[in-house]
Order: sequence, then C-alpha cells, then structure tokens
Amino acid sequence: MSLTPDRTLDWNELWREAAARRWPDLRERAKYWDKRAPSFARRGPSLYARTFVGLMAPQPHWSVLDVGCGTGTLAIPLAPLVARVTAMDFSRAMIERLLRDCREAGIQNVRALHAGWEDDWDAAGIGVHDVAIASRSLVVEDLEAAIRKLDRAARRRVCIVAPAGDGPLDRRTVEAVGRPFRRNPDYIYVYNLLHQMGIHADVTMIKVEDERAFGSQEEALAFYRMLLEDLDGAEEARLRTYLSEQLVGQDGKWRLPGADVGRWALIQWEKEEVRPDARG
Repeated sequence: MSLTPDRTLDWNELWREAAARRWPDLRERAKYWDKRAPSFARRGPSLYARTFVGLMAPQPHWSVLDVGCGTGTLAIPLAPLVARVTAMDFSRAMIERLLRDCREAGIQNVRALHAGWEDDWDAAGIGVHDVAIASRSLVVEDLEAAIRKLDRAARRRVCIVAPAGDGPLDRRTVEAVGRPFRRNPDYIYVYNLLHQMGIHADVTMIKVEDERAFGSQEEALAFYRMLLEDLDGAEEARLRTYLSEQLVGQDGKWRLPGADVGRWALIQWEKEEVRPDARG
C-alpha cells in the first residue's frame, strides 16, 4: 500500500474539520484531564511506554521535551535513561500528580511545566531539547502550527505518536451506550501534512493491549463513565447493563475482553540543517 500523500488536499484544513467534529469543546479539555488525574495510579511502565522507549533508544546525554506528558507515562521511565526531561501539560492536576510521583520515586531530573500547545513556549521557558515528543497528545486545532512548534523545540529528533484507526477508543462501549462512534483524526493526517511540509518521517506501528483491570464492577463503571464523559441517565443505565454482561472476572480483577487493544503510529524524523517547505 502506498503512503504517497495526495498533494491536492489541504491536510491541515482536513485536520481542523475532523478535530472540530471529535473535540467540539477543545478549549475545555484541560478540565476533563484535571478530573481524570486522580485515576492515574503510579505503577511500573506500561507496555506502551516500554515499547516506545525501546523504539526511541534514548541516549544518556540527551535532553527530552515531553509535550502533553500527563502524569508521566513517558517522562518517568525516560528520566533514568537521559540527562534531563522537561515535562509539560495543560492540566495542572496532571502536573501536580507527576511531581508527586517523581518525589516518591526519587527522580530529580524532571522539570514540570504547566503549559499547553497554544501557550507562548518562549515565555514559558521551554527552550530547545535534543528530542521533542508529543505522545498521544496532539489534541489541537491547528496541526501545522503544533508540528512547527515541536520541530523548533528539537535539535536532533522529533517523535509524534498518533492513533491508527480507532486508536484507544473502544467502539463497542461507545455504541453500547447509544452514541455514534467518532474516531479521532489519526496518524495519516499527520504523515501527509508532514510530507507536504517537506518532512520525510519514518512510521512504526505500535500495537498494545492495555493492562487495564478493575477491582470491582463499580470501579469499571466509574472509569468508563469518566472516559465517555457527561453520560445522561439512560446512557449510564445502558453502560451499567453492558458492563455487567461483558466484564470477565479473573484472579480477583475485572476486565473487558478485547476492549483495550490500541494501535498507535510512532512518527519520527531526524532534524536537518535546511529543510525547504515543499508547499513553498
């Protein structure tokens, strides 16, 4: 299958349209992640994080910028492997959780900043790093502007991770509550826009089966209630029925079989001295 992009399309505008459908309340997203921060319990690196770090092959002398770091999915496992990490997120609660986890783990080379894509990165003191990462965090209106910011913040390499297909969303659960499934704009928008910008990136697929397990059916209900956002009474009743029928108990934990398979595209490129913009 050819990955040659269609140059007759404006991939940044297509992204804008898809983002508006998927995230109509984009400027309110920080509040959503603030609410979710307490649910991120510190544990060992996930399969996703281990796979990403293995593909990234970090070097001890590197400085790394992690944009949209959350509670440290990548920042914490990267910290012992590199010189320093700047971790930034637009959710203050996520940053507070990251700092607490770093203190508890004795990690001292992570600098955490409360900032987002739309902020002035120079004013925030973000600076330039060897590698800039945006892992599953490209929730933006203007994709090209975000890419250019990320590219300027890296002296060696840029790594973006975007969903492939449905990504982390479980189509069955969304449809079970009676909602239409709206897929996030996926990696092909990013790849094609990069090509139009004159950036020839490598793409590696990451397939992970999340280690999501719940101590009780009520805990599972609380998680999916938060994930789906703003359920009304009828939707919550349908969710409760669906989970009671589908959850499987094993070894004292409850799991939703097949719901946690995620496909992600790691898109990365090495920096060059001069890169002309292919679109002029």
